[in-house]
Amino acid sequence: MTKYFMEPGPKNTEETLLLAKQRALELGLNYVVVATRLGDTALKAAEILKGTPIKVVAVSHQYGFVEPGKILVSPVVQKELQERGVRLTTSTMVLSMTGKPFRPQWARSEYPQYLTTFPLDVISDTLRMFCQGMKVCVEIVVMAADTGAIPLEREVISIAGTGRGADTAIVAKPAYMQNIFDVRIREIIAKPRI
Repeated sequence: MTKYFMEPGPKNTEETLLLAKQRALELGLNYVVVATRLGDTALKAAEILKGTPIKVVAVSHQYGFVEPGKILVSPVVQKELQERGVRLTTSTMVLSMTGKPFRPQWARSEYPQYLTTFPLDVISDTLRMFCQGMKVCVEIVVMAADTGAIPLEREVISIAGTGRGADTAIVAKPAYMQNIFDVRIREIIAKPRI
């Protein structure tokens, strides 16, 4: 049964992670993929999943997102994630960044993303019709597959949120970016209603 949060945001993180853990154990899944900007959501996932056979894969923004040559997860947090057995991976955000270089930075429109539209923009906005976290859940599954952090032949749990934290969790069949339409959303575990 899907859990619907009345409001999006990080206050739903613990419950989302607990629901994801429960469903992963019920289905016998071995991987949980977690979107994490600074590493805090991944650390929380590692804490909640400790003692289970479930591996945590943390997916963060690509290098250079804010500062050239760096990712947002600090070296201290990277070390802590590694000590807890969390695999941290990053690559280009496949549904967010591919069209960005073609959009004029000076454009100030109510809908600037549509000054130039690419097929991936349509995919992104379609997934956002469910919620922001749904778009990120699909995106990080593809990113994790592309970096070899998860196997393609098994379903995984994917967890993301609206802004910070986690409020969305799905069961998904992964695929590489070149086969993105092979991604399958098998179940929605949790999502915000609004």
